[in-house]
Amino acid sequence: MSSPSPTTLADRYAFLQAELARLEHAYYVLDNPLLPDIEYDRLYRELLDIEGTHPEWITSESLSQRVGGTALKEFDSVTHEVPMLSLNNAFEEAELVAFDRRCREGLHADHVAYAGELKFDGLAISLRYENGSLVTAATRGDGASGEDVTANIKTIRAIPLKLTGKNIPQVLEVRGEVFMYLKDFQKMNQQAATLGEKEFANPRNAAAGSLRQLDSKITAKRPLSFFAYGLGALEPQSWLPKTHEELLNTYVELGLPVCSERRVLHSVKEILAFYNEIGAKRDSLPYDIDGVVYKVNSFAEQAKLGFVSRAPRFALAHKYPAQEALTTVLGIDVQVGRTGAITPVARLAPVEVGGVTVTNATLHNEDEVKRKDVRIGDTVSVRRAGDVIPEVVSVIKDRRPQGATEFVMPIRCPVCDSHIERLADEAVARCSGGLFCGAQRKQALIHFAHRRALDIEGLGEKIVDQLVDQNLVRTPADLYRLGFAALANLERMGDKSADNLIQAINASRNTTLARFIFALGIRHVGETTAKDLANHYQSMHALMDANLDELLTVKDVGPVVADSITSFMEEAHNREVIEQLLAGMQLAVEEKSISAAVAGKTFVLTGSFPTLTRDEAKDLLEKAGAKVAGSVSKKTDYVVAGADAGSKLTKAEELGVPVIDEAAMLDLLK
Repeated sequence: MSSPSPTTLADRYAFLQAELARLEHAYYVLDNPLLPDIEYDRLYRELLDIEGTHPEWITSESLSQRVGGTALKEFDSVTHEVPMLSLNNAFEEAELVAFDRRCREGLHADHVAYAGELKFDGLAISLRYENGSLVTAATRGDGASGEDVTANIKTIRAIPLKLTGKNIPQVLEVRGEVFMYLKDFQKMNQQAATLGEKEFANPRNAAAGSLRQLDSKITAKRPLSFFAYGLGALEPQSWLPKTHEELLNTYVELGLPVCSERRVLHSVKEILAFYNEIGAKRDSLPYDIDGVVYKVNSFAEQAKLGFVSRAPRFALAHKYPAQEALTTVLGIDVQVGRTGAITPVARLAPVEVGGVTVTNATLHNEDEVKRKDVRIGDTVSVRRAGDVIPEVVSVIKDRRPQGATEFVMPIRCPVCDSHIERLADEAVARCSGGLFCGAQRKQALIHFAHRRALDIEGLGEKIVDQLVDQNLVRTPADLYRLGFAALANLERMGDKSADNLIQAINASRNTTLARFIFALGIRHVGETTAKDLANHYQSMHALMDANLDELLTVKDVGPVVADSITSFMEEAHNREVIEQLLAGMQLAVEEKSISAAVAGKTFVLTGSFPTLTRDEAKDLLEKAGAKVAGSVSKKTDYVVAGADAGSKLTKAEELGVPVIDEAAMLDLLK
């Protein structure tokens, strides 16, 4: 096959430029990918191959130029033809009312229409297009002039290198914000942490730092985005739409990304409703904002109102309470969670964050404290978003006082004095006093009473809360000492309910060793492991006295599980509670009635069965030597399907796994 002629190749090159621009606009601006990544990559590689053959065809608009160029010695200065002014801020409703009054008085109007939009927490930028092509990009700087960041801006795929559509002015300066989506920021910081590199404190710093890189190849690797929201220089002036809202709609037609969270507002009431509506969903937005902006919608009215000092009279930024603030670390101690997790907590000098006074902030775990190098006495940045627990974002190292004290993780639980253990490959340290620790008390009791554990019907979360809060129960052993009067006096607990609960507690005295082991809530010991331990040791005391090497001989028990069991059993508080329980209980070791038809086979249960619950069916199969899995794979031997079977049945049919009903399963067990 002969090579294509230059004319044909040039046509193909032009097609690739247009097609890739269309695909990038759909992906980065409309968030609507039109092709799989692999297909986009194929077209992009073809473009690069052609440019390699014909470098003279490359222009500043070529998509290949987005990857970034060589390092710049310094940023040139760009004078803004139309100054990039700041906005006046409002924090109180009275300031908003005064702004509306000034606008109405200045326009001699009873009512004024405003364009309401978001105030992004990023970096303001000006993009100059000439005849539709991006020629210059500059930061705000001091408002009169900024830094030339054209090479870096071209790496942001949300920004078109060439505008689309027919009605394109000779000169169009688009004003907007460079920012990072939160998911992209988090992913970038996670990658930096993995590589041992410096992490950014927040998305705004990340966006600003990325855009000011001297090497645009570095900027190209950063996940920057852009929203257009304003206008600078324009030629001819006759192109200008009548309103700000129409301008933004026109930007969309030109291929520029514009935020959809905007609205035309006609009164102070509507303005406040917009502010409150955005504020309510601020924490769920995919990017950071620090307020909303109101602009008189009519450009003619904007011109009439004019400017004052370095801000326009026709616009106002209505700010939300700050979500990040600086304060001092007064101390670092630890909290014990419901599952025994030990969390370092910074005790802070009181500071207002997000409209709330914050005195504590989580430090997550020991590794996080070391990674951020948080010390007692440090000045730190604290962030709070909505109902999320405040956290220490970063340390202001240049404010660190002499003698700032490093944090040392305690070795004993501050609640129950049990040992604190940190298992291999786990970031979180935990209290080992699971049956005794006051912080874990409610969680331990709820698990103990679970239907797959001791199955104490009627002992739910609300009853457990009352029993613990009234100091009636401290450990699971105390359940068996409860009297009728104590239970009957609980809220929403009548005589009948109290009697039923006592009967359920007494019935749980006769159970199996496997259920008892599971009920203890030993970390990493689930139902299956509990059954393996029960079958191996045949008694609770034998398990309690087993050492690490012995535990490793049990089926499917590895080093992590063995460490967890020995740590639990070495804690005197736990052994004491177990002995108290054993004094009043009968533990049976279940005998397996091995069935040759199912022994060693893997079953998956799905749907509702006519006579058995799923738990009962699982018990029957496991007693017969079968394994019951939670998902279907090629290794599954049978899927037992009942009424309303779902995706597991579909997967079994796709893989050709035999599907049987309850009756057929019972026949196999016979």
